[in-house]
Amino acid sequence: MTCLNFIRYNLLLVALFGVCSTLSSQTTSSVTTTIASEGAAIGAMAISRETVVFTPSPSTSSAATTAPVLPRVFAPTLPRTTYSKYPWKLDITATVFWVGELPTANNPVPNTKSSWDTEWTKNFGGYDNPDPAKRSPDYRPAGFVPKQNPFYIALPYNDCVNSSVTKSEAAKVVPWYKQEFKEHGESVCRDRWIALRNGNRTCYAQWSDCGPFVTTDANYVFGDARPVNAKNSGAGIDVSPAVRDYLGFASSARIDWRFVDVSEVPDGPWKAYGTNNHFVQQISKDRDLVVSRIEELRRQRDDWFRQNGNNDLRRR
Repeated sequence: MTCLNFIRYNLLLVALFGVCSTLSSQTTSSVTTTIASEGAAIGAMAISRETVVFTPSPSTSSAATTAPVLPRVFAPTLPRTTYSKYPWKLDITATVFWVGELPTANNPVPNTKSSWDTEWTKNFGGYDNPDPAKRSPDYRPAGFVPKQNPFYIALPYNDCVNSSVTKSEAAKVVPWYKQEFKEHGESVCRDRWIALRNGNRTCYAQWSDCGPFVTTDANYVFGDARPVNAKNSGAGIDVSPAVRDYLGFASSARIDWRFVDVSEVPDGPWKAYGTNNHFVQQISKDRDLVVSRIEELRRQRDDWFRQNGNNDLRRR
């Protein structure tokens, strides 16, 4: 009996390791099955409406036969794939910037720090060299593994005055303010996800700084206006070297962009790095949960042997 329980405890530990590797595929399979079932159901409903034949009984009057009762079919106004909470902003001039960039004539503000991080270069992990020859195939700087997401952008609005004061207008202009606000001076815009599109290429990045040139253009960032900035061909967004390389354009290209929720971000290289990255954070939480559970099972096993193991061995 002692050996049997010992084997059971250790098998349970091994099985728990297997849960992590299968959880992702099971979830995907479940979602795929659900979508397929919904599609089949909707298709069947549509077919039933098209093929329904009304056959009046002999007792039915001719007036009644002119208005057959057809089954009700739900037809959504728009397909799921076309719905968007945040509309695209079209034909926006994009310029390239990078962590650790020093001031130049066209960019007088250094990027060694950001609007929300006074030690941006240090916290990022180093200089995000924009030279294509110094980039890794997975779009990060080749010289080091970044501590923050290398897919980052800057938009010309800052919801904070400083690290302890939030702008009073932010509650009115930032769409997700009520859901995300925690305390004054902590930005609700920082690390927000956006989608960027150039031709048939789309990538995703996080809002990490404010600019170019202005930090008060709420009408453009959250509304329908065009950027108020007139410098650098009226640039309305700064993008990192990783975004530039993935979309395949040079600085001062015209692109489209829009805000997205975390749930809308698909798989891609933008999910791989960074302590500020929601997907990296989730992986870390899942790993910690599994490690905690394994330790708990080990403690239960050891406690059982301390209480029962020696006596059973002596009886043998």
